[in-house]
Amino acid sequence: MIPTQFEYKRASSLDDAIALLQASKGDGKLLAGGHSLVPLMKLRLSEPGVLIDIARIPMLSGISEKDGKVEVGATTTHHAVATSELLQRLCPVLSDAAGEIGDPQVRNRGTLGGSLAHSDPAADYPAVILALNAEVHLKGPGGWRAVKGDDFFQAMFTVDMAEDEVIVGVQVVPQKVAGYAKLHQKASHYAIVGVCAVLDVAGGTINSARVAVTGASSHAQRLTEVENALAGKPLNQATIDAAAALAGATLEDVNADIHASAAYRKAMVKVFTRRALEKAASRA
Repeated sequence: MIPTQFEYKRASSLDDAIALLQASKGDGKLLAGGHSLVPLMKLRLSEPGVLIDIARIPMLSGISEKDGKVEVGATTTHHAVATSELLQRLCPVLSDAAGEIGDPQVRNRGTLGGSLAHSDPAADYPAVILALNAEVHLKGPGGWRAVKGDDFFQAMFTVDMAEDEVIVGVQVVPQKVAGYAKLHQKASHYAIVGVCAVLDVAGGTINSARVAVTGASSHAQRLTEVENALAGKPLNQATIDAAAALAGATLEDVNADIHASAAYRKAMVKVFTRRALEKAASRA
């Protein structure tokens, strides 16, 4: 299908983008890579009157380390995240997940911020952002806001973000003992089930864990039953197997479609939780 008519504007700065959003009176959409928005426009599931291009705003792109934390700009491409030497050294699970997204064309155009704002139920980043306890940084007319992943992802295609706000980037505390495991749909590479596990390990004991799943339900969610089963236990295969066996027990709104039934997805949550935990353990 062909999208409805729209007006195109290129923002020269972050403040300019916010002003253009305000001027659109709720009829504007931000455009960076376009891999989430353009397909919706072609299907006329989204019909913005104004497209505001933020892809060329310098401050929104890049990966850096500051005050012991890693910051990734919103318009940073998946390819840049996947190949970043800084991320591979300090927070490799974020690079791992980015490398699992789509195909080379998607990775070279799609952006971190676009994926987070769209919050597709089968996207890879949301589970990783939840497990890393990352902050999503936004700016709007009222100033800056930082939202934890636990609060940012609210429902299917729904996030804590106002119409006139812009995602500026993501900030994470470096985490090396982490893993991401994914059962992908072969054509699109979206996650049928994807699990990210982050472990805090000292002296062979798991002090705490954060585990999150994507693809299995309406939006990315924490697997608290797994986290509780891991806390205070020795990091070994028996602990991993016992915790993984509980994965998905409290999961609601399990997805069912042509790619996988609800029962199959619930079964795969256990399998890929174990694999994610094993990947994390290999980095301990």
